[in-house]
Amino acid sequence: MNPDQPQQPVQPEQPQKPSVVQPDFSQPVAYDKEGRPLYAHPPQQPMPQQVVVPQVVQMTRAAEPQMPHMSDEVLARHDESKKKHPSLNLSSGEYIINEIRRHPVGLLPPIGLAGFLSVLVLGGLAYYPQLASEYNWPPVEGIILPALLTVFLFCLIGYIAVYVYLSNRFFLTNESVIQEIQTSLFSRREQTVSLANIEDASYRQHGIIQTLLNYGSIRLSTEGEETTYRFYYVSNPKRQIAVLNNAVESFKNGRPVTGE
Repeated sequence: MNPDQPQQPVQPEQPQKPSVVQPDFSQPVAYDKEGRPLYAHPPQQPMPQQVVVPQVVQMTRAAEPQMPHMSDEVLARHDESKKKHPSLNLSSGEYIINEIRRHPVGLLPPIGLAGFLSVLVLGGLAYYPQLASEYNWPPVEGIILPALLTVFLFCLIGYIAVYVYLSNRFFLTNESVIQEIQTSLFSRREQTVSLANIEDASYRQHGIIQTLLNYGSIRLSTEGEETTYRFYYVSNPKRQIAVLNNAVESFKNGRPVTGE
């Protein structure tokens, strides 16, 4: 060893790190009581939870909302509809386009029955003197008033039936369909369906009588609620449904609603 040569410092030996033995997850680590193998699984990192922030949409509403502009023609038709049908609940600017009434054929049963019973009573009253003399019955003067009261009762019942029948009406407006339903003299209700909610409108004519006399029933179904509305004894139902479908299409497409 040369004494003149500088000596290199001796580096200390670094301790060797023990090698990490990776476990074999394909080999079972234990067995259950039924002899089935149990395997170990590597630890899994928990997935970070995503925080969902709800979106809030702020909407403002004017303290005094402005009414939409309406033309003089619309206001005039609205006032005319209110004067002609004061019982209808029409909104501002809403007016009647088409009014559907029931076919007169539905008047035949109540009028025919009341007329037949009245004629039957009056015919019996006219024939009563002959029967009274033959069977020694009371004189005819004693039954005239009850017979006339019976005829008046039959006519009154027939009149009420006609009134109830004609009070059922169906209106098409520029915004909705309104149906007045009268089931008895003191039972009445009103149904209103917006044109935007009408999904299907159809008609039906069943039998030779309805086809020859050109009357039938119309049917409306609404979206979502699965509600069905029907109106019977409609004159010319094919034309009425065509007008109604045109009005629904125009309303949904933003076009003026007309009765054509």
